[in-house]
Amino acid sequence: MAEICNQRDFCRTVIEGEGAKKALAKDRDNAENVEKEKKKERRDGEKLCPVSSKCGGCQFLDMPYEKQLKKKQRDVEQLLKGFCKVHKIAGMDAPFYYRNKVHAVFGYRKGQVISGIYREGTHEIVPVEKCWIEDQKADEIIGTIRGLLKSFKIRTYDEDRGYGLLRHVLVRRGFATGQVMVVLVTASPVFPSKNNFVKALRQKHPEITTIIQNLNDRETSMVLGDREKVLYGKGYIEDVLCGCTFRISSKSFYQVNPVQTEKLYAKAVEAAGLTGKEFVVDAYCGIGTIGIIASRKAGRVIGVELNQDAVRDAVENAKRNRIKNIRFYHNDAGVFMEEMASSGEHVDVVFLDPPRSGSTEAFIQSVAVMGPDRVVYVSCNPETLARDLKVFEKVGYRAEEAWAVDLFPHTGHVETVCLLSKLHSDQHIEVELQMDELDLTAAESKATYKEIKDYVLEHSGLKVSSLYIAQVKEKCGIIERVNYNLPKSENSRQPKCPPEKEVAIREALEYFHMI
Repeated sequence: MAEICNQRDFCRTVIEGEGAKKALAKDRDNAENVEKEKKKERRDGEKLCPVSSKCGGCQFLDMPYEKQLKKKQRDVEQLLKGFCKVHKIAGMDAPFYYRNKVHAVFGYRKGQVISGIYREGTHEIVPVEKCWIEDQKADEIIGTIRGLLKSFKIRTYDEDRGYGLLRHVLVRRGFATGQVMVVLVTASPVFPSKNNFVKALRQKHPEITTIIQNLNDRETSMVLGDREKVLYGKGYIEDVLCGCTFRISSKSFYQVNPVQTEKLYAKAVEAAGLTGKEFVVDAYCGIGTIGIIASRKAGRVIGVELNQDAVRDAVENAKRNRIKNIRFYHNDAGVFMEEMASSGEHVDVVFLDPPRSGSTEAFIQSVAVMGPDRVVYVSCNPETLARDLKVFEKVGYRAEEAWAVDLFPHTGHVETVCLLSKLHSDQHIEVELQMDELDLTAAESKATYKEIKDYVLEHSGLKVSSLYIAQVKEKCGIIERVNYNLPKSENSRQPKCPPEKEVAIREALEYFHMI
């Protein structure tokens, strides 16, 4: 579909006269033939993707796209019923091959190298060579890497035996710039013939602008490890969104569908009603996308993000776009907002784009203390959005209207922008919030002590106490309640967490995204 659109644009701008008419007519015929073939496949009961039932990624692939949009519209309306009006969903003109980030896990089957994704809910690899929603160039690169592994005698990683080198491959592409990043996730820092491997890969794909080796030597479900080495290029790529250029590193969050993201962010900034004077906070800011885009219409912007790599990219992005009225902070969004609220700060607008788990009561209460006139909530999960809107209502904020945007065609996911406004004093009861009631941080709320203990026991066989967990959380900069680390008497000695248990607890905190 994307190729057809490009051909059409080319014909319109280059070819004239009768030649143009013939070319456009042929182009329309090709488009109609593609649609007829797809309809025939569905009519004959054939699936567009042979592995769709195993991978679980494209739940709606065999459903006509207009029907998908109607279903998502109904779902969002049902979840936000009683809160606000939901405007018509913004669909995608060409809803295929839109993912600019592709992840493949590597393994062996019957002596052959395979790559694909884990079967839903398991670690069984489902081989994938072509995906209807993934960038086609990324799929080509992954296929080339499969072929190179055999000639370079590189073994894929076996989770059961803990043997082998290559675990995953991550490909990211800037659709506007054409820049391509390849991340080779290995179980060991030793990469035999890596220079020749990189050279061979680039000979096949000269469009690759950077290649990174990421080390993940832990028994974990996390794809990327902490240590990286740039094998070729700058170690990052750039893309253009809403007229701004953004630097993207391997670990940075960047929306996977840039075409629809422009619609999403444009609507979020429009909903904020900025006039050029406002003090704005962009919470969960990632690489600074929303904050930087909004900064052109705001007085002053602060962005806060827990991912240190993303903050580094955000700072560079502000410099790259010559934005001088924005500052970024490395912190948990909930903790940062509480600190701002306790210092008496007032802001005019708050943007929040939290993970699928949504925001926290502590964060929402902190927003209420600072009293912004408007809150723009960008959500990738309408269910947690509806949950959080109830909390916002309790602290004096009402949802005014919402806009659904289909960032994930052929899947069950949908993004939503929701505008909330502060109720006037004669329309609601003022709630006085004491800061000592807000001592539960966003990080703490992600996992209970029991959940952490259970995770450690299951994955390491070690039993850990609440005291040990509290000590490790304190080391990691997670704020604890005052009484967590106090001994029962002044003469008591607190046992210190042993190193092996500290390692296990840290892994659990990482698993629950608390550090």
